[in-house]
Amino acid sequence: MTTFGYFLSSEEHEPKELVRQAKMAERAGFRSLWISDHFHPWIDEQGHSPFVWSVIGAVAEATSLPITTAVTCPLVRIHPAIIAQAAATTASLTGGRFRLGVGTGEALNEHIIDTRWPPAAERLEMLEEAVGLMRRLWTGELVTHRGTHYKVDTARLYTLPDEPPPVYISGFGDKSIELAGRIGDGYISTGPSAESVAKFHAAGGEGKPVQGGLKVCHAPDAAQARTTVHRLWPNQGIQGEAAQLLPLPRHFEQLAEMVTEEQAAGGTPCGPDPEEHVKAITEYVEAGFDEVYVSQIGPDQDAFFDFYAKEVLPRLG
Repeated sequence: MTTFGYFLSSEEHEPKELVRQAKMAERAGFRSLWISDHFHPWIDEQGHSPFVWSVIGAVAEATSLPITTAVTCPLVRIHPAIIAQAAATTASLTGGRFRLGVGTGEALNEHIIDTRWPPAAERLEMLEEAVGLMRRLWTGELVTHRGTHYKVDTARLYTLPDEPPPVYISGFGDKSIELAGRIGDGYISTGPSAESVAKFHAAGGEGKPVQGGLKVCHAPDAAQARTTVHRLWPNQGIQGEAAQLLPLPRHFEQLAEMVTEEQAAGGTPCGPDPEEHVKAITEYVEAGFDEVYVSQIGPDQDAFFDFYAKEVLPRLG
């Protein structure tokens, strides 16, 4: 049976507001949380990008909901040994309510330490090595690692949860989906693709959880909602590999100047009609997703949670 969660947008909101939203999500009937992990927002208009591990600690104390990072890149900006420590501490703090979602990341966030941005195939190699290294550290043993991409010298994690955190892997292309099925404890995607779910299952993911997420914009009328989406998330309309390669928000803003309102909001449920929201979410259910996470675009979070509690979640059962 599919469960429904809320997607906390670190790019749009400051830390205390994210904690407030997490509490509202639990009261509204959402069963779990996603939270994005960025150093930069996609565009300056979004306005925020707090350190995700601090926010998760506060959210963990404020709610009883499971939390997944959607997603963390443990490759360049932060060494996987440090992510392993952060994830172990978080899993311990939450009593096992934490899932580490990982992916190969974007130059937008990772370029900041002044190193080369590896091509996609190399980043997949790095991700596989990083996941293996983190799992070794979660055993509590003394670890020395001399790998292709990472080196660790006599490292041991002392604060560990009862069980290591599950690692869910984000994937869109065939190679990343194959990696998710082969080494992941679950799969993450942001499109309702039954084909991707089938590929994950075929690659070794049969019986493992599949999480998906989408953005919506509830507002008094659909036109207002589409305007909000175009203002805050025009990067949704940017096609191709630019999201992985561009290093600064201003670069996304330059491309976004060519994105129309229709292109930005085309796949996003907009406005006050609950059936439109239900239809978009149901596409994920029918595609085989076990958990679906919804993110409200814009500042009117209180009205969104009221709307979903009364009009949308009851329709989803």
